[in-house]
Amino acid sequence: MGALQNAPRKKHIGWPRKGLADVSFCGRIKLLMNNSNRQEKYTAPLENNQLVLILNSEILLPEDAPVRVTSAQLEELDYRKLYAAYSSKGRKSVTDPRVLFKVMAYGYQCGIYSTRKLEEACQYRVDFMWLLENGKAPDHSTLSRFRTGRCAEAVEDLFYQYVQLLEKQHEVDHKSVFIDGTKIESRAGRYTFNWRGTAEKNLAKAKQKVFELTGCKTLSELETFLSGKAESIAFVSGKGKHKTEQQTEWESINHLCQQWRKYEQQLAIMGEDRNSYSKTDTDATFMRMKEDHMRNGQLKPAYNVQIAVNSEYITGIDVFSNRTDVGTLIPFLHKLEMAHKQRYEEVVADAGYESEDNYLYLEANGQMSFIKPSNYEAQKTKKYRSQIGRIENMKYDKDEECFICAEGRKLYCRKASTEVKNGAPVTRAWYRCENCSNCPQREKCCRKQDMNAPKEVILKETFWEKRQQSLENITSERGIQLRMNRSIQVEGAFGLIKNDFGFRRFLTTGKKNVKIELLFLALGFNLKKRWMKQQKRRLETHYSEKKVA
Repeated sequence: MGALQNAPRKKHIGWPRKGLADVSFCGRIKLLMNNSNRQEKYTAPLENNQLVLILNSEILLPEDAPVRVTSAQLEELDYRKLYAAYSSKGRKSVTDPRVLFKVMAYGYQCGIYSTRKLEEACQYRVDFMWLLENGKAPDHSTLSRFRTGRCAEAVEDLFYQYVQLLEKQHEVDHKSVFIDGTKIESRAGRYTFNWRGTAEKNLAKAKQKVFELTGCKTLSELETFLSGKAESIAFVSGKGKHKTEQQTEWESINHLCQQWRKYEQQLAIMGEDRNSYSKTDTDATFMRMKEDHMRNGQLKPAYNVQIAVNSEYITGIDVFSNRTDVGTLIPFLHKLEMAHKQRYEEVVADAGYESEDNYLYLEANGQMSFIKPSNYEAQKTKKYRSQIGRIENMKYDKDEECFICAEGRKLYCRKASTEVKNGAPVTRAWYRCENCSNCPQREKCCRKQDMNAPKEVILKETFWEKRQQSLENITSERGIQLRMNRSIQVEGAFGLIKNDFGFRRFLTTGKKNVKIELLFLALGFNLKKRWMKQQKRRLETHYSEKKVA
């Protein structure tokens, strides 16, 4: 009994501590009511003591605030194409499409790309509240639908409208354009790849098995064979059912048919120019990028983004699935011509764009080429000059019309061909050594394993002529100025986009949606550049002058 009396008592949750055992039932109810009243007294909202501050955004925002400059610039655009995307029937949008476009463009200018973060900015940031014109803040789903659906057709038109506005303000011109590309990672999964080599190998195996089983050589013949054979088979399925040999054979051939169709579809998605694509974003190609999360040179799904810069503004932007830049120049310049209704006089690009087709295209359009030759830096090195097998390092004898190698042996023209590209004749000539036997420098000069095979070189006469002309252009006084400005303007634009803006991965999938993101990004970049040049009193400046020491 003593042990039980000294044992600690259990706590009674919700009851008053003092005198609980000595209080009657009615007394307990009375104490509970007092506690409830006391709790309501402290938890009730203090409506009369709430301090309310009415903020005037006009007072808080200075006259030269970026949001004011952005709104004033975007008010000059024609939004009829954007309004046409909204149907006149049904419920109208709560937020005006023009205001949504301003919010999206200003959000990209501020480095806000997520629609949820844009919604939060519209609710709590004074500059976004001012931009909404005292309207209700749109939610993230409205902003997402606007970016991927409503403005898909109009955003490109509005972007190039603003470029035309900059030209009217004497901020940009059509004298020269600086072109460069970069790779930006797709939103697709990093390990959802399909490779051309694997698809071609598996397709060949499936065709071989089908031919051995049925003798069919085409997919249409196989489908006809399967449909004809299925008429004489009684198909069964389910537990306790036994398939016949004919049904089992038919199902194996049908599986091969499905595999055949799948691999052909994969190759059709890749087209002729790609060797891979992502399963979760079929427009993305696996490329080698500088930002390597595994640090082992791993390929990642990405897009090749091309921009055109003039007077520090982005005047054109497009997205490609090409892994290299050389095949993007012609379609990109054609896109710029269609959007601007005129051509640039001078095209400045790095060595990644050098090709015979690009040279001929620029010449046919009357555009001056300032493309850096791919061997411009290498030919300055001692290693390049010591490669005696290169045709550039051989002497040419005009009298005998032959090349002379390092050993003094002559290479005569074996054959020549001429074809027309972009309206211009393109000439190639093949030169072969008269005798390469017992040559002491055979290993350095020729890569052929057969020691008796003579040395052969190909002279691309048209390509060498255009390359020499472009080399003279970039080494002139004008070319040096343009090359310096290319490294400052177009590479500086990519540096700002990736580092200052923090844009390193797309938020959407598909080339169409990705292009909309890029257009908003370029528009935000131009608006910010316009405000910065205005603050520094650098308006109407086009080139950076070379500093003299």
